[in-house]
Amino acid sequence: MNPLLWGALSLVVLLALFVIGIHYGFRIPRPKPLQTPQDYGFEYESLRIPTVHGKQLHAWFLPAQDATQTVVIAHGWGAHAELMLPLAVPFRNAGLNVLLFDARNHGLSDGHGYSSLPRFAEDIEHVLTWLQTHRPHACDKMALLGHSVGASASILVASRNDRLDALISISAFGHPEWVMNRYWQKLFFPKWLARGLNRYVEWLIGSRFGDIASIHTITRVQCPVLLVHGLADTVVPIADARTIVQAGLNAQRTIQLCEIADADHASVDKIDAHQDTLIQFLRLTGFRL
Repeated sequence: MNPLLWGALSLVVLLALFVIGIHYGFRIPRPKPLQTPQDYGFEYESLRIPTVHGKQLHAWFLPAQDATQTVVIAHGWGAHAELMLPLAVPFRNAGLNVLLFDARNHGLSDGHGYSSLPRFAEDIEHVLTWLQTHRPHACDKMALLGHSVGASASILVASRNDRLDALISISAFGHPEWVMNRYWQKLFFPKWLARGLNRYVEWLIGSRFGDIASIHTITRVQCPVLLVHGLADTVVPIADARTIVQAGLNAQRTIQLCEIADADHASVDKIDAHQDTLIQFLRLTGFRL
């Protein structure tokens, strides 16, 4: 075979393997939940909430007696509602309703191809719509809390509607391209290949990274925002949170940052230890606690 043709064929095969790898990487492991809110001493309703393309999301609604205010909690990549239960406890104990859900392809929700930040945002928006339609008495005030990709998706959701009274973002990343480039660097991919793969991922998810990046969407968020980030986070460095905050302040948004020592990307337990900060933030934004 002609060496030039052989080289071109090898390049095509290599790129095809990279593309297959990207699709495989977008697949989510789906461990079944082992606990429910009842294990934390809370009564709850198990729900199926419709989202796009006829798919349904598994959710738990934890009602507080006579409560008219609700916190919606969105998990991160590869997680599910059960892992966020420790963060639900302080809000429920403070007298707020709490709604936790599994995004598509996660937990007990329906599968739907691949997952992405825009799809997380779609699911959050459908959960908020369901809450306002089916539990209107619980929507006097609504707060949204998201973790990791759920946090960046929550910022995106808050940037394009005014239904929220407060937003708590935990371990959000500043820009999807930064996340992807950190991943490619670990694999020692050359920059030209990383750029090409990033453009392919943009095509795959149907959104340009810049349009959904938290450093940009935060500038359009109208409600008060609390960013929480661990100083030991090696997945999303603290620099991302600081950049998001600065972008928000430059746009004259109401935003603050809580930095937690020794907390890494998934340190829900260390964040739970700062629950007073979360409750005080909601109190200052007008929640009756």
